[in-house]
Amino acid sequence: MSGLTKDQLDHYKNKGYVSPIKALSSSEAKEIRDEIEKIEKDWPGSLEGINRNYVHLISPIFNKVCLNKNILDAVESIIGHNILICGTTLFIKNSNEKGFVSFHQDAKYIGLEPHNWVTAWVAVTDANEDNGCMRMLSGSHKESLKHHEEKFDENNLLTRGQSIENVSLDKTDPIILEAGQMSLHHPTIVHGSGLNNSNDRRIGFVIQSYIGTNVDQILGKMYVQKARGEDKFNYHEYSKIPLELMGKNETISQEKANKELSKIFYSGSKKIGKF
Repeated sequence: MSGLTKDQLDHYKNKGYVSPIKALSSSEAKEIRDEIEKIEKDWPGSLEGINRNYVHLISPIFNKVCLNKNILDAVESIIGHNILICGTTLFIKNSNEKGFVSFHQDAKYIGLEPHNWVTAWVAVTDANEDNGCMRMLSGSHKESLKHHEEKFDENNLLTRGQSIENVSLDKTDPIILEAGQMSLHHPTIVHGSGLNNSNDRRIGFVIQSYIGTNVDQILGKMYVQKARGEDKFNYHEYSKIPLELMGKNETISQEKANKELSKIFYSGSKKIGKF
């Protein structure tokens, strides 16, 4: 196992994130984009709304990303050898659209305890300040969970439009990535992203998240796959490995997982959003 260097680990521990990390080759990143755009063309609407989640269950190519050795070696450096994949999400911002992600903390609403988990944000396209890359509030993972306003803004790419108010942009770090690179971030770090003002799509393939096998879901049921090691806890349901793109069994697995995920995301909410 190569994994993270000591400097990278120190950065993660002190700042709450580490970036950039080489994950995929440029051709592998292009393969993911091609797969996304094939699904969009041949199965219109199949990656929209709630179906942007658990995409690794409908495509062998997407599933292969989650099992990538470079990614798993880096993740193991943070959460240990026994690793489960508990979700994937596509964050797509089309050129000059109004989509954004408000500043938030993942652990506020995702229900995974303890916080022995990490999110891998894999750049399918370049991510920069012009096209709305992520921004991290460095060190905020050391603080307690903050109050989030639920705004349900139609342009917010988060489920409830959950937002931490008054985060100063100039105090955040831009996470600039080339296609094939990734960042890893802590469950409680404050982060968000702005508009895509470029002439191309900005696409992130997000494994949200890799969890240690000791991590339970306290808000509902979660479907997982084993990525590495062994699971002595058996807290979760296991999903099937996809064998074909958008096959009947694959789409049924995704639908079942997303039904449970929606219950988790909107637990305690008076309103259900589009994601």
